[in-house]
Amino acid sequence: MKNILLIGGGGHCLSCIDVIELEKKFKIIGLFDNKLKGNQHNYKILGNDKNLKTFYKKSSHALITLGQIKNFKTRNKLFLKSKQIGYKFPKIISPLAYVSNKAKIGEGTIVMHGAIINAGAKIGKNCIVNTNALVEHDVVVEDNCHLSTRSTLNGGVHLKQNSFIGSHTVVKQYTQIGKNSFINANLFVNKNLKDNAKKYV
Repeated sequence: MKNILLIGGGGHCLSCIDVIELEKKFKIIGLFDNKLKGNQHNYKILGNDKNLKTFYKKSSHALITLGQIKNFKTRNKLFLKSKQIGYKFPKIISPLAYVSNKAKIGEGTIVMHGAIINAGAKIGKNCIVNTNALVEHDVVVEDNCHLSTRSTLNGGVHLKQNSFIGSHTVVKQYTQIGKNSFINANLFVNKNLKDNAKKYV
């Protein structure tokens, strides 16, 4: 079992820990967080992101476990910084999720419990496919996106980079959503949206 370091110690981190422990492919040796100290979620806080280089020899694998709702920038900054140090970012997939062997998942992406990713789907790097999210056939999700709990991307949807889809939101088949977009919970998106779209009602 390989060692892994987790970057970000909040509530999303706890959900990631649950998936990693259930998957049993990696041993968590500690967390990094810029605000927390001591222990969190039964793991030691090893320092902040300035200490990442120091611990590289103890683990060459890492995962960004900071959540992403309105701001993708911090997750992306930590991902790129850690990559420059040399960290490898495995894809983490819950044993309770279904990922088609005809789908592709990028590095540093986590697929949470109950998620379904169907044939032909492509998920980019450093994404969150949260609990019970549904990604249908031939969907493209670019880097740094968060599909929140029970969100649905129907067949052929294209979600561009750095975007967020809220809980229970459904995106109609073959719809395109531009980069840096924020789509609130409980919506039905049935038309293409430009870059930087903000949809709340």
